[in-house]
Amino acid sequence: MRDDQRFEIQTALDLLPHVVGCSWATIWFRLNKIKKPTREEFREKVTEYFKMLDPLVNVYDKNENFEEIIGYLKKRNAIELEKINAGKNPEVEKRYDRYIDYG
Repeated sequence: MRDDQRFEIQTALDLLPHVVGCSWATIWFRLNKIKKPTREEFREKVTEYFKMLDPLVNVYDKNENFEEIIGYLKKRNAIELEKINAGKNPEVEKRYDRYIDYG
């Protein structure tokens, strides 16, 4: 698969963990009046909300035209979840620090 065929999916998967996962997690912690969650608790909540996007991974038709992009989506989605849980997504870590500082 060419890079230009993956570009939009790459961009979305770069943004979704912190735009969706962190935003929803932050709201959850604020509404529950949890001002100082641990880093692990924050990551778990981000992962929980990010996993809610799983149906998007399966949005394309299951035919040969979409086989490569479906495989890429599933692989990349798993990588993003692993990065969040391992503390290797710098945007998620930055959003945690910001929440702790300004919660």
